[in-house]
Amino acid sequence: MRAVIVATSHSRALAAELERAGVEIVGALGADHPAAGAADPLLDSADALVLEIGARTLTVEVVAACDRAGVRIVPLCATEAAVRLSAAFGLAPALPFDSDAWTIAQVLASAPPPVLEADTVRSQVITVWGPAGAPGRSTLAVELAAELSRGRRRVGLVDADTHAPALALMLGLTDEGPGFAAACRQAERGALDAAELDRISTAVPVADGAVAVLSGINRPSRWPELSDGRVTAALQRCRDWVEFTVVDAASSLERDEEIVSDLADGPRRNAATLAALRAADRIVAVLAADPVGVARFLRAYGELRAVVGNTPVAVVANRLRPGTLGIDARGQVQRTLERFAGISDVWFIPNDARGVDKALLASRPVVEASPRSSVTPAVRRFAAEAVAPAPTPPRSSPRRLRRRARVRVAESAVAP
Repeated sequence: MRAVIVATSHSRALAAELERAGVEIVGALGADHPAAGAADPLLDSADALVLEIGARTLTVEVVAACDRAGVRIVPLCATEAAVRLSAAFGLAPALPFDSDAWTIAQVLASAPPPVLEADTVRSQVITVWGPAGAPGRSTLAVELAAELSRGRRRVGLVDADTHAPALALMLGLTDEGPGFAAACRQAERGALDAAELDRISTAVPVADGAVAVLSGINRPSRWPELSDGRVTAALQRCRDWVEFTVVDAASSLERDEEIVSDLADGPRRNAATLAALRAADRIVAVLAADPVGVARFLRAYGELRAVVGNTPVAVVANRLRPGTLGIDARGQVQRTLERFAGISDVWFIPNDARGVDKALLASRPVVEASPRSSVTPAVRRFAAEAVAPAPTPPRSSPRRLRRRARVRVAESAVAP
């Protein structure tokens, strides 16, 4: 039987019941105890962590620590919000908080999902989408790609917008280059690999790294070149090319054109957007933080969910300012999204028109053209919390910590 840590509000009682069910308990901690999760040396001697899910207990630090130690998280959820939070972190199906010890023991005895080796971990495709009305999709895509390139990580930036491609103009690149359309053609022929992607992309130096940009089509009439199959195949090849592929997609999700088309497999104007959303590991949904922008987002969010299914969606409210929403603009946006769409986690990007204008004038990302802009730390925080959590420094003397961790019930356990 697996060695298990219990971290709930009734840890001692649950640990005793699990022991009677044949589970080896190496620690029983309070759910809100500071040692539970990321800072707990017991992780080095455990195979699983039975964790009461909450905003303070399930964090990126806890998940990262468990991943490094090879510890499986078994979530116990008391509310619907806890279930959504568990799903957002990609945990196994959540158990009700009042599950009995035998049910939990059966889950612990089942085989955990397969873990990929470090050198075979699939890179991420991140699609940036937003409703109509220019909420700042392209600007956020550029800044997110620039932020992810820190630490010399390989990052690709793809313009898959078939209505109004803008990345080449924003970054001062020629729009006559091969770009993403050429990548799609090569992917259809099976000739697209990392070397070819290096050849047709343009490297944009950023901070201590660079972003490889695949510019979009230079005329909107070329949209048939970005078909569903081509875009899907090209983004799949990008996984072998870079660690992160940030895709700038158009807003429209309409599929009504299929009704009026006589060709079953004919070209679709929005096929590139739909393919980019389906191929993504994570969606960044951008809305303008004003009454009109929030209303447009709420109308389109249901359709987005119908397209992407269970793919995690991180919601970003862009250009936050009090002028259009009055007092407590942040709180108003957050309460509205939670009430009408069930969205509890929202990241905010402040409005800095001067910094963004300076970046457009210089054809550079905001982080390069205006380092003191308030946009930069907000995007950095979003990237660290929702996209690519920064690794936690390794703990010292793991062998000594394992010896200390071999206890039945931790001294810090809370009373039932």
